Amino acid sequence: MNDLQTSLFVIGGVIVVGVISYNKWQEHKAKKSVERAFSSSHDDVLMAPEGRESPEERLEPIIDGERHEPTFSENPYDDVAPVQQDAAAPHAEAEMDAPVDFVQPVEEKELPVDYLIDCTIPLALTTQLRGEKILSALQSLRHVGSKPVHFAGQHIDGGWEAITHGGIYKSLMAGVQLANRSNALNELEYSEFVMRLRQIADDFDADPDVPDMAEVMVTARSLHHFVTEYDAKLSVNVHTNGAPWSVTTLLAALERQGFDVRPEGRLVMPDGDGGVLFSLSTNVTLAEETTSRLTLLLDVPVVAPERDGFGAMTACARSLAARLDGTVVDDGGQPLSDASLNEISGQIEAFYADMEAADIPAGSTRALRLFN
Repeated sequence: MNDLQTSLFVIGGVIVVGVISYNKWQEHKAKKSVERAFSSSHDDVLMAPEGRESPEERLEPIIDGERHEPTFSENPYDDVAPVQQDAAAPHAEAEMDAPVDFVQPVEEKELPVDYLIDCTIPLALTTQLRGEKILSALQSLRHVGSKPVHFAGQHIDGGWEAITHGGIYKSLMAGVQLANRSNALNELEYSEFVMRLRQIADDFDADPDVPDMAEVMVTARSLHHFVTEYDAKLSVNVHTNGAPWSVTTLLAALERQGFDVRPEGRLVMPDGDGGVLFSLSTNVTLAEETTSRLTLLLDVPVVAPERDGFGAMTACARSLAARLDGTVVDDGGQPLSDASLNEISGQIEAFYADMEAADIPAGSTRALRLFN
């Protein structure tokens, strides 16, 4: 080996050592930056959903085109006796002070079969049946395709309810969901539903009143059109202003601060009642050690307006940006200014108002079923 070859080997070795050292230094720097960001003990507005003030800023949902409301069938539960709240006053003085025209609000039971989003089929029973016998037979019909199937029973006292053990029922109501995020109920799914329901009806000596398939398909497509129109997801991003962040340290810190890690790897901010306000993604695979961008995502129709999911998400993004030396940006990497965020307030309110007008309020059981 001559001097030239020796020199080249030495130079190459120095370069390799230099690259490895630089990468280790960058990794150490990213980890330290995240540790410093979350080492502060001050209160964090993003991690206290219940006590957080709603920010004035809003983000614009991308909802193009004219909105159309679907047409639905009539309510088959018109004869259901509503649950009357106890109007008795605790003291005689309170009764005397109450206005004479006072009307106590009525609370309706929430039934598993929903006339607005299900194709409902009543089953007239020739004899009364106990709940345990009905439930045993219904286990074989819980889904057709991707659409869930639900049942309700009319109790012997006349009220409708979810079928329970120990109950005695004089008629039944079956319902298959007309649409979800994926698609509308189709002819094959409906045919399967009717066929399997008839088998159950035969076991109960019941007579199902099956609606015309063509009418059901029109209603299903109309409802799916509504779901498509209001399937809005809003995102904001936090991009680093300097070195990338250590993913391992970042995830551990976020989990300590209130985020839940779901089995599929998603990070979600809980709403305190078993639901989700918004989710967070690191935008990298598990094999990568650092990330330069975090994405926060709000599923608008499944979060009730009073939760202020967008306010919580933007507060979270700003807090993270301040802690991690980042900038709140849109999907194109452009900074989201206060002016651009404030412009969205009316559109968000209109979005929720439209859902309310369609009798499918955001965050309601109906919305959770449809936008699934």
